[in-house]
Amino acid sequence: EVQLQASGGGLVQAGGSLRLACAASGFTFDDYAIGWFRQAPGKSREAVSYISSSDGRLYYAPYVKGRFTVSSDNAKNTVYLQMNSLKPEDTAVYYCAAADPTRTTMPFNPDEYRYWGQGTEVTVSS
Repeated sequence: EVQLQASGGGLVQAGGSLRLACAASGFTFDDYAIGWFRQAPGKSREAVSYISSSDGRLYYAPYVKGRFTVSSDNAKNTVYLQMNSLKPEDTAVYYCAAADPTRTTMPFNPDEYRYWGQGTEVTVSS
């Protein structure tokens, strides 16, 4: 059974940090790219980051670049999203998703992702 388990969300004050984790199972982790997305209440889902160990691609959305860092631990089948200098506008449910990097031409397009996790909630207070 394919599973993506996002964790690490919580409540943090503006300027603080959180580290999210996306643990994968049920598929060959090394063969997939992992994207992080988020969805705030009343807003559409938006991309946060993309990492592909197989081809070295690594992207960040402009609104998180310089504050968020994504990394992959293939031995643990886990991708991490380190979020620093958090802002109230980062408040959202964060999702991780898996895509075939050989077929991914638009890494920030949710439609290109095959598997999705259940999300973890991040709340940043002002």
